[in-house]
Amino acid sequence: MNLRRLLILCGLAAAGALSAAMALAAPAPANEPLVLTHRTDFFGYDGDVDHLFADAGQDKLFVAAEDHGTVEVFNLTTGKLLRTLTTFKTPHAFFLVPGTHRLIVTDDSGPRIIDDRTYQVLGHIHLAPGADTEYYDPSTKHLFIVSGGSDVHLRNCWLNEIDPWTGKVLRQLKFDSAHVEAMQAEQHGDRIFINIADKDEVDVIDKKTLTVVGRWPLAGARVNLAMALDEADRRLFVVTRKPTEMFALDTDNGRTVATIHVPAVNDGISFDAARKRIYVPGAVGEIGVYQELDPDHYREIARVPSAPGAKSSFLDPQLNELFVGISPQYSKPMRAGVLWYRLEPQGVARN
Repeated sequence: MNLRRLLILCGLAAAGALSAAMALAAPAPANEPLVLTHRTDFFGYDGDVDHLFADAGQDKLFVAAEDHGTVEVFNLTTGKLLRTLTTFKTPHAFFLVPGTHRLIVTDDSGPRIIDDRTYQVLGHIHLAPGADTEYYDPSTKHLFIVSGGSDVHLRNCWLNEIDPWTGKVLRQLKFDSAHVEAMQAEQHGDRIFINIADKDEVDVIDKKTLTVVGRWPLAGARVNLAMALDEADRRLFVVTRKPTEMFALDTDNGRTVATIHVPAVNDGISFDAARKRIYVPGAVGEIGVYQELDPDHYREIARVPSAPGAKSSFLDPQLNELFVGISPQYSKPMRAGVLWYRLEPQGVARN
């Protein structure tokens, strides 16, 4: 991965090719938990940059420029732009089917299955419009995709359970909600946790029956978009927009055991199981890093500088990297891009 730190991405011509710049960070302070290695900018974009995915097998980074209607594909080693995929309407998220080259990309017009080598469209998964959040559950080998919602002018959302190898829709759960967001699934239990953002609650779903078996309201908070799970310690982390807080919930009963103030305007958090840390990027230009001291106590150990609009992220423990997407509408002049961080093994909590 060191070569990636040494190269600068190529520039954008007015005709619409991509330009990128690599800005090396200043030396990180001792014990900094994240070290910025470089920044990739691409110009001529507006609106949100949504999810990212590092495809280590193909040495590629996929970035969903949702409001631009494109997927940007970069080489993980060199940072070079490989392709701009334009066959999407509003791309959101990625899932690579294990043992295959089938990359499932959710899109408002429906999930598409593409070859991660050639980008050829291999097929479609037929769902209600608005396919957005997707989550793979290794314990069942099923993929769950949320579709519907207010973004596509529907009053309801659906949780779709899919066999990712065949694309077959196995079951569907309809929600009386127009805004369903992130989810997490137990690997040693039978529950899925999912954010119901317009009802300010977390719903608990039984995997066996695909029915809602619990509803956990978030007292005094609204618009819960992001979620991460520490299954070993039975803690669920949920970030809200109003106010900007992270709730640590006891997964035995939904009880709030801690609330932590985090950087504003977050669109995705990551739990680092090896270090027992949570990374919370915010569009205000900071990444909050929080250390679990024990299951009921958490401490902020850093506010790592990022960039205006840097609010979505992808953590790859094997690569030891955190990729953060920059949505350009939060800066003037507008600059979309990706920040590349190395995870550090240490990091001392502040006194």
